[in-house]
Amino acid sequence: MNTFKSIFEQYNWDEIQSRIYKTTSKDVKRTLAKTKYNLDDFLILISPVAQNYLEQMAQKCHEITQKRFGKTIQMYTPLYLSNECQNICTYCGFSLDNKIKRKTLSDAEIKLEVEALKKAGFDHVLLVTGEANYTVNINYFLNAINLIKEDFSIISVEVQPLSTEDYQRLHDAGVYSVLVYQETYHQEVYKKYHTKGKKSNFDYRLETPDRIGTAGIHKIGLGVLLGLEDWRTDSFFNALHLDYLQKKYWQTKYSVSFPRLRPAEGIIEPNFIMDDKDLTQLICAYRLWNEDLEISISTRENEKFRNNIIPIGVTSMSAGSKTNPGGYVVDPQSLEQFEISDERSAEEISKIIKNAGYEPVWKDWDKAYS
Repeated sequence: MNTFKSIFEQYNWDEIQSRIYKTTSKDVKRTLAKTKYNLDDFLILISPVAQNYLEQMAQKCHEITQKRFGKTIQMYTPLYLSNECQNICTYCGFSLDNKIKRKTLSDAEIKLEVEALKKAGFDHVLLVTGEANYTVNINYFLNAINLIKEDFSIISVEVQPLSTEDYQRLHDAGVYSVLVYQETYHQEVYKKYHTKGKKSNFDYRLETPDRIGTAGIHKIGLGVLLGLEDWRTDSFFNALHLDYLQKKYWQTKYSVSFPRLRPAEGIIEPNFIMDDKDLTQLICAYRLWNEDLEISISTRENEKFRNNIIPIGVTSMSAGSKTNPGGYVVDPQSLEQFEISDERSAEEISKIIKNAGYEPVWKDWDKAYS
């Protein structure tokens, strides 16, 4: 089966980076005069010089988002099931070399966490685990999904890369979307951050969205960990990946997330700093390039940024998030994967969205229509 790898190998990181940084004001003006955008335009819109046109980009972004998605923001929250992990990743609190207490939720504990999320109003949950094949594997995932499927209209997962057959099993079990991040598309740098475990296999991770698409999962979420490498170049390759997937698995929906490196147990400092203005530019570039792309902002981001980005281009937001297994009620003191920045409750975020003139949506489809 042909995969994204064959496309990826046609591009050179240094050449793409050079093109981005050589972009001129003339290039940006010519691009912003268009009504339809391609990948070459996306490259121009994420360039340093394009930031001088951010206000114009944001206005166009706002108009496109309202036209395509209306004045709605989807609400979701993560449910961390386990912090067990067999990988050594230098930026993650769950890394195998961190000497921390490991925890995987039991059936009873999962139900307690679900009860808390339902009380908060959530109908869309994102199940998250570390990558530990012996404990949190496909059988564990299927059991957890079976436990909670009557409680949520939408179940998404962010777990270790799986085989096509296992993604098919998730699909059959009722999983709506799968999120998988390449972390960085810089192949040599990737090796330095992922020193041990299955995640160190760059190609296997790169081809994961192909396996998800082949399995017929309704939505695929991509992103890079912003701070590991030059965010502009990494984001171009992420867009290249999305472009390929949308053409090949055209019946599938797609989303993009923007995780910026946050403090966590034993992690490195970011190699590349991305400020709020940079992230706003990137969000605008994605929206101008791809009107159908869902854009998600998590509680990694601070309150001020999340408040201000609502009318620009996002379509979904997490709220009241805990990034540790049992973090809602079972074991609030267990180790977090990373520190969140926006600690406001789901109710508070809902009010902020309404005050901005938007409607918080707790689910975007119903089982009755599936």
